[in-house]
Amino acid sequence: MDQYLSALLGGILLGAAALFLRLALGFPLGISGFLSKALSFKLEVAGWRLSFLAGMLATAVALAVFNPASISEPLSADLWLIAIAALLVGGGARIAGGCTSGHSLCGMGSLDLDSVVATLIFIASGALTVFFMEGFFA
Repeated sequence: MDQYLSALLGGILLGAAALFLRLALGFPLGISGFLSKALSFKLEVAGWRLSFLAGMLATAVALAVFNPASISEPLSADLWLIAIAALLVGGGARIAGGCTSGHSLCGMGSLDLDSVVATLIFIASGALTVFFMEGFFA
């Protein structure tokens, strides 16, 4: 039951963060966009985005320290495979005009048709990947 409560709390926090950013600053919550703008090194653009990203990292570290059971399992792949996967995900986010958090949380919440289509493609791609990985490598 604890895992369901954690998932519910995480969803509530994500929704609250998305709503706050939209209402207070007029920006959608999208991590890939935050990261690319934060890496621009222009303080007027990067400032609050860097703070948001630092808060996400601090939360993950605190969770790992104070509730290590919440981390289900360590990554078992080689570092070079993880790096390639990260590059593919980042490239896909650029091609899609945003990442899953931006499209799924904010775009769909704004009833944006592009975000609905992008989210359906994300879900279908993930399902197909699991199907093929489990079928070929199980």
